[in-house]
Amino acid sequence: MSPTMQSVIITGPGALKSATVPIPTIGADDVLVRIRACGICGADPHALTEGGIPVGRTETPIGHEPAGEVVEVGAAVSGLAVGDRVVIDPTGVADAIIGGGGPQGALSEYVAVRNANPGRNVIPFPAHVPWHVAALAEPLAVARRAVDRTRPTPDHSAIVFGAGPVGLGALLAFKAHGVKHVVVADVQENRLNKALALGADAVINSSREDVRSRLVELHGEATDAFGRAGLPGTDIYLDAAGVPAVPETVFAGPKLGAVYGIVGIHRKPITFDSQMMIPAELTIVHSMGHPTEMADVIADIAANVDKYAMIVSDVVPVSEVARAIDLAGTPGATDKVVVALD
Repeated sequence: MSPTMQSVIITGPGALKSATVPIPTIGADDVLVRIRACGICGADPHALTEGGIPVGRTETPIGHEPAGEVVEVGAAVSGLAVGDRVVIDPTGVADAIIGGGGPQGALSEYVAVRNANPGRNVIPFPAHVPWHVAALAEPLAVARRAVDRTRPTPDHSAIVFGAGPVGLGALLAFKAHGVKHVVVADVQENRLNKALALGADAVINSSREDVRSRLVELHGEATDAFGRAGLPGTDIYLDAAGVPAVPETVFAGPKLGAVYGIVGIHRKPITFDSQMMIPAELTIVHSMGHPTEMADVIADIAANVDKYAMIVSDVVPVSEVARAIDLAGTPGATDKVVVALD
């Protein structure tokens, strides 16, 4: 009989189970990783509600923000050893996305990484980084790519909308680029306090303050190509909130040459008057995943463990995974939930 493990699987709309399944076997090019922690993504509660990935698929293993320990190394793999602490790029494997509709999910005791490529899809990190903090590497790599797509420089000023995990990751990414002034906007005071603790130069509670007026105070006044005055001098708007108020704020009048980066998921179409955007020459960029960013992020986490640890609000044992997903899917209930499997 093959050795078995437990794996968290969606079996239908709102239906979750911990199933006994075979431990994956590996080939010469693969490694086997024992998962020690896995973050709960904001997409996981949606997948549970919808019954699987893609929508309606049954028997979907979930979890795509893993950190773990290498326990077996294929004969053809070099640069990795048993005992290495690693994060895994869930999109960089050969047999479909881990926790995204593929045959494996990282809310499992073990994951096999096919075609293991050290530094690319299996990235070691030092022992002083706790498992639950290392598990931030995947979502914060999403934030890093979104920031990189806006091409920030030290001369820029920026605002991040949304102080959830990705928004806070974007704040840290802007700071890593040396951006001179970064504002964070949100409607939850506790999240804004966390943003200040992580290095935001200012915060805006958008439920009580006029964002554009505050940006003029913070970033000065600017104009567009038609000379329209009184516009915020903000160079980069980064949308990690995915709510209609954000594009409404941006499209009300950005400065000439401003950039609007979108990483938050807008579940309804965004509408705007494109003619009004012509004098701003606004650049709009989207981002997808993290094709090359995880190595940089885990290195930054290792260098700033205490700061990144502040992003995690709840560490929940895998025996309570349903509660972890419910927490992550309840607006205002928490910030970042990580499931501990060790």
